[in-house]
Amino acid sequence: MQKQELFDLFKNFNTKKILIIGDVMIDAYVWGKVSRISPEAPVPIVNSQKKENRLGGAANVALNIKALGAKAILASVVGNDNKGDIFNKLLKNENLCSQGIIISSERVTTTKTRIISNNQQLLRLDREIDTPLNETEEDLLIRKIYSLVANEKIDAIVFEDYDKGVITPKIIHEVVKLANAQEIPTLVDPKKRNFLEYKNVTFFKPNFKELKEGTKIEIKKSDFEALFEATKQLNTILNAKYIVTTLSDLGVFVFEENQYEVIPAEIRQIADVSGAGDTVVSVSALCLASGIEVSKAARIANLAGGLVCEKVGVVPIDKELLLMETINYFL
Repeated sequence: MQKQELFDLFKNFNTKKILIIGDVMIDAYVWGKVSRISPEAPVPIVNSQKKENRLGGAANVALNIKALGAKAILASVVGNDNKGDIFNKLLKNENLCSQGIIISSERVTTTKTRIISNNQQLLRLDREIDTPLNETEEDLLIRKIYSLVANEKIDAIVFEDYDKGVITPKIIHEVVKLANAQEIPTLVDPKKRNFLEYKNVTFFKPNFKELKEGTKIEIKKSDFEALFEATKQLNTILNAKYIVTTLSDLGVFVFEENQYEVIPAEIRQIADVSGAGDTVVSVSALCLASGIEVSKAARIANLAGGLVCEKVGVVPIDKELLLMETINYFL
């Protein structure tokens, strides 16, 4: 790709609208100081000094989409609780629309609370209901998605699945059918529960562990021929246009039309891999929505995933930095 092409591509991101369907959550952090061990049990006592709530799960994809200049629209379910109120305030603070968020009295807002001292995580406390949506909630979310697709010019749809119950087989099948009828690309960041339900999607993006668990095939990450065979077998079920498997230190494995290529990882100073998958699927969605071929899209997304791994914690991609990296890579 030429320099002007890349400038035009990144500028074109600003015109796109991406619908993100999936499990949203709050990432809560408590920082404190440990000075002694509890007399009640052999555990550290943390003197809490600072607390923070951040958007997490599928909402982190929305943050990445927004950071790349596009409009992100979330479709999800939160609880009718204090954390749900906090979640919607966080959306407002980030200038993200809440029109696709449904409030349920039957569920709680998924919250992951991390206790941190001296830059070390001591404990994580999760509050969640991970059973699938009930039929009423499921139908309400489907109607909400249909309305968003009808009223907004959606350029791509991302399924961001964390196995917390918001994405169900019925929602997958209904939305993929709708998207394919309107020629809207569909991208999937899968988890175990619905792994084989994502039939006829455009872009299926497991990591290596998810691919192994989903196919139940024992393979080595470095054995690309075995990986190719496993991916071919998977696609007899999924019939996806592209299957893109992230291999962490070995890069990205791209399967298209019964062929494959491996895009090597860039050498990085890795600080934290959290959120890299969210960044990869976000960049891929905007590239496919812009008409970029999958090989080039995967290369740009691979660069983006590497960049966020250089930062501590879950952070959205820096668009200008990614553009410079992309220009250096292709030129």
